[in-house]
Amino acid sequence: MSSGNNAADTSGALTDAGKSADKKTFLQLLTEDWWAVILGTIIIATVLYLSSNGTVISLPTFKWASSEDLLARILSAANLLLIAEIGLIFLALASVAIGLSGGNVARFAGGFALIYVLAIVSFMIGGNKSVSYFGLEYVVFALLIGIALGNLIQLPSWLKEAVRSEFYIKTGLVILGTTILSADLIKAGLPGIIQAVIVVTVVWFFSMWLSRKLKVDDEFGVILASAVSICGVSAAIVAAGAINGDKRKLSYVTTLVLIMAIPMMIILPWAVKYFHIPEVIGGAWLGGTLDTTATVTAAGDLVGPIAVKAGVIAKFSQNVFIGVAAFFIAIWWAYKKPKGNDGVTLKAERPGLKIVWERFPKFVLGFVAASLVFSFLLSPATAKSVGSTLNGLRTVWFAIAFISIGMEAKFSSLVKLEGGKPAFTFVTAQIFNIFWTLLWSYILFGGSLFPIPDFK
Repeated sequence: MSSGNNAADTSGALTDAGKSADKKTFLQLLTEDWWAVILGTIIIATVLYLSSNGTVISLPTFKWASSEDLLARILSAANLLLIAEIGLIFLALASVAIGLSGGNVARFAGGFALIYVLAIVSFMIGGNKSVSYFGLEYVVFALLIGIALGNLIQLPSWLKEAVRSEFYIKTGLVILGTTILSADLIKAGLPGIIQAVIVVTVVWFFSMWLSRKLKVDDEFGVILASAVSICGVSAAIVAAGAINGDKRKLSYVTTLVLIMAIPMMIILPWAVKYFHIPEVIGGAWLGGTLDTTATVTAAGDLVGPIAVKAGVIAKFSQNVFIGVAAFFIAIWWAYKKPKGNDGVTLKAERPGLKIVWERFPKFVLGFVAASLVFSFLLSPATAKSVGSTLNGLRTVWFAIAFISIGMEAKFSSLVKLEGGKPAFTFVTAQIFNIFWTLLWSYILFGGSLFPIPDFK
């Protein structure tokens, strides 16, 4: 992605400082993607090792309902110690990557500490019972905190050194691979798999067609289409990494996803009840349209337990397409002929496999590898025993990333960006996604083609 705020350069390296153009060590050749794979692998392997030895890994809690809960549970010495331990471990891991890539570790450490504290604040706000009742997650508050800081103050250089949203979220996505299991696809059965294929494919191409119709550039179109069709922010980041996309556009799409998610979480469950849509169909509909497993769960809970199970499994079926989409998008983008400023296609030699490999987002390999290991090499009991721990650690990386994304998002740039056409494209594509997914939820989960799945 494009560089900015001392983030990754166009080759994906964490920094170019101290590098020689003609002579690089092996460590200097490691890009941001590879460091994300390394850090994600270290975290996964460590959790598995400690779990196999019977060590209980405790994570901090952020759930609270009253001021008494906040003081007694969240701000207790034991909980604060766990928060500090995770922060120090993540800082140490990230500092190694930054330092070996030529970055300024001292400045990075100070900036990372502040971003981590802000991420913890977003967890605390999202962990409130009243806030979580409305389905509002830490992601929303992390982004808002970051946007407020990024637009109200001039970020100092030591803080900019730590604003590395892609690095953090790519590390989190590698860990996310441990939750994408083949067993979930088996549970969904043929209806869930068919729905995922049809919804993702058709919505993605419709979004791209609409983007081009409205003269939104292809780079923006790919990120938008992936966010709408697959799973929101995570898919947008994977797609942006596959095409080396502009960070401003990624921040724009991230903001759109979160803004759209809130009314959808309220309106869709209401529609299920108002129109008397069968619970299993409603769940499949929620799973195919809402962008994260957490929002699907929150919305499904307003409908019923069957809707929750059907929705989560349908969402998992779509999540599998993150890696598949990244693979094909990277290849398509590498072979796509460049265009000049006047929009005319330039004559250029089609790149070979070397260029495709260079542009392919390497962190996707870590994501896929984690999914394969947890699906086929580990026992279901082992995978389940470490699942909540890895998920908790992954969300920490995501929270840090969303604080950083918010800091990088400048309202002045977003308002001017292509005259609001990307936002119109996103909203229109999302509306199409809602009705298209509802149609196929009825066809596939209504019992006309397949037996109704038993999610009880």
